[in-house]
Parts: sequence; C-alpha cells; structure tokens
Amino acid sequence: MYDFKTMKKETKVRRVDIIKDMTANALIAALYAAFTIAIAPISYGPIQFRFSEILVLLCFFNKKYTIGLTLGCLLANLYSPTASLDIPFGTAATLVACVGIMFCKHLAVAAIFPVVCNAFVVGGELYLFGSPFWYNVLWVGVGELVVMIAAYVIFMLLKRNESFYKLINATQNTEFKF
Repeated sequence: MYDFKTMKKETKVRRVDIIKDMTANALIAALYAAFTIAIAPISYGPIQFRFSEILVLLCFFNKKYTIGLTLGCLLANLYSPTASLDIPFGTAATLVACVGIMFCKHLAVAAIFPVVCNAFVVGGELYLFGSPFWYNVLWVGVGELVVMIAAYVIFMLLKRNESFYKLINATQNTEFKF
C-alpha cells in the first residue's frame, strides 16, 4: 500500500530541488548575459572575447546548467549587432557546445566544444553579413580558444577546493581528468 506521509514528504523535497535548480539556472543566465553585455565591444563581432563563455564549463560538473547557459546566451544575443542571426544560431551553438561538454570526462576535451561550435556557427553568421568566412572562423575560434584556456586554468585551480563542488552542486566529474 501507499504511505501518503512519505509521498507527501518526497513531493516537497522534489519541489525544493526544482526551485533550487531554477534559481541556479536563473543566476547563471543572468551572469552570462550581464558579463557579455557589460563588455559588449569585445563580446560581439569577428574578433570577440566573450568571457562569459567561461561559465559553459559548468556543464562539465552539472548537466542541469545547460538550461541557464543557453538562456543567458539568448539574452546576451538580444544585444548583438547581428541579433537576427545570433539569437537563433549563436544560441544554438552554445546549446550544442553545452551538450557536448555534458558528456565529456576530460576537461581539456570539453573546452574544445565551444571553440569549434562558435568558430563555425558565429563565423558563418558573420559571413552572411559580408565578412570572409574563413577569416571569421579563424578569429572567432582564436577568441574562444583564449577564453577556454582561461576557463581551463580557472577550473583547474578550483579543482583543489572542495567547497567549489558543493557551491556549484556538482553531480559529475568531481575527480575529472586533465
């Protein structure tokens, strides 16, 4: 038979977990968008350093952050000079990169996904606005690579801090490989 008291308690726990996940994703989305928009001159265009992309490596530790990062990218892309293409395609590139990151077991491999996705997708977007395709792919890729190297170093330093895993609610890759 069903134990209604236990079911009611489990339902409350699930609701609290859902609220925590929604809050964390809202915070991540806000941080991503705010960081991108705050440094807008270098966040958009063929040579871009979107330092908010450091946050995409959070998906390496918790798959649930894909939602907040994708939403944050969408919000940031509303302010892009090429918003008509950046909103659907740039946001999709971040989503694809996050999904790739989610399934990685090596942080260095995870950092490659945003570089490749953004280089080709954003490079293609900028090509449609009249810039040479391979020029865009190269420079968007270089900018993203610089940011991912910084992200890699930051997360390697944070790896040593037990409270970091608790703060980000890490559910995977807590003993990750380089």
